Amino acid sequence: MALRLYDTVTRTVRDFVPLEPGRVGIYLCGLTVQAGPHIGHLRSGVNYDVLRRWLAHSGYEVRFIRNITDIDDRILATSIQAGRPFWAIAYANERILSAAYDALGVLPPTYEPRATGHVPEMLELITALLADGHAYQAEDGSGDVYFDVKSYADYGALSGQRPEAMQAAPDGPERAKRDPRDFALWKGPKPDEPPDAYWPSPWGRGRPGWHIECSAMCQRYLGAEFDIHGGGLDLVFPHHENEIAQSRAAGLGFARYWVHHGLLNFGETKMSKSLGNVLDLDGVVALGVRPVELRYYLIAPHYRSRIDYSDEALREAGAAYRRLEGFVQRAAERVGAGEPGVLCAEFVEAMDDDLNTSRALGIVHDVVREGNSALAADRDDTVRGALGSVRAMLGVLGVDPLDPQWTFKEPGAELHDAVDELVLIALRQRDEARARKDYAAADAVRDGLKQAGILVEDTPHGPRWTIGGRP
Repeated sequence: MALRLYDTVTRTVRDFVPLEPGRVGIYLCGLTVQAGPHIGHLRSGVNYDVLRRWLAHSGYEVRFIRNITDIDDRILATSIQAGRPFWAIAYANERILSAAYDALGVLPPTYEPRATGHVPEMLELITALLADGHAYQAEDGSGDVYFDVKSYADYGALSGQRPEAMQAAPDGPERAKRDPRDFALWKGPKPDEPPDAYWPSPWGRGRPGWHIECSAMCQRYLGAEFDIHGGGLDLVFPHHENEIAQSRAAGLGFARYWVHHGLLNFGETKMSKSLGNVLDLDGVVALGVRPVELRYYLIAPHYRSRIDYSDEALREAGAAYRRLEGFVQRAAERVGAGEPGVLCAEFVEAMDDDLNTSRALGIVHDVVREGNSALAADRDDTVRGALGSVRAMLGVLGVDPLDPQWTFKEPGAELHDAVDELVLIALRQRDEARARKDYAAADAVRDGLKQAGILVEDTPHGPRWTIGGRP
């Protein structure tokens, strides 16, 4: 089965046919970096990382663009409030974001352009819109330039809204607009904004509107037409709706497929920096959840599903991942790590069916159960086959426990090695007590380890210990 994707424009799951055979261009709307990322933001990076990995596994050469919005109303507001340069705030938060993506095993994009580096392309696009009658300069002396929504007949097609039912765009004074729904392409200087947040233009000093930034960067790195444009459901309107309008009005084919992921909510409210109900990667680690377990939590539901966050659900996902991890480690101890094997046909079918990671992970757990039965029955050939298949499937999802991403020595690893040696000494003492049939002494060693948080599991191949239930 070929890959099928849910297209937000047609609202159907349809076959994915790339613009150019063997190659795929993807543009993911990145973050506005007025603050560090929360795990709702990280879901976006992880979900599209899985899409990218699946396309690459399927034999495509993927050009993946993920932008950084480093000039925006929100960044400037943060700059004024903090008394720091807007670019310093943006860069500091970009570094935090990059570190979080690295920690979650998100592959680096092919290019990661910043909006501030592409103002010339934005000016060129705005000039074309003005020349074709799709944009106009405000007559109030502000220096603003607006897109004329009425000039684009298909406005509202992405979000399914009727233009006459839309509210005014809140990005400029209504007095400057021909229609309240018109949105800003270029913004003239404001007295309360940082003086270095502006660029020269044919319409005077100013800065770009949010929507024109992405259209210009899409064209710069993927051309006039490309395959997939992605982002969260909260970007459908107005951001992506406006991107389509200005890009198509300028004569660009633009995106052929629109893919949107569900939001991560606290109860009925989306996780949002403006609402203050956020949890970041450091907060997750403080709960005792490893980054690989957070990645598993974020990919376990279908990408279009809403995630209702709770600490309990996050810990349950961590426990589910540890069951997979435990099998991989036990099987590798028995038959050797080997190399990732062949994907199950059912797994391939699930991933090709609109990237159904929920069903795909269910298949992984089924194979692990078969592998655990084979371990108990000493059927090494079956164990070896199950291990190769599980590693291959988890590798596509970016959570193979034996991937160097997850097996490197973290801070404190030296302490873990020292504990390992001490536990092995205690286990040898336990074995010696059992050999001389001093079962009370053997049990005392095991109970002492348990009180210290170390659990001992007797296996046909010797004892295996974990801390708090973790390898």
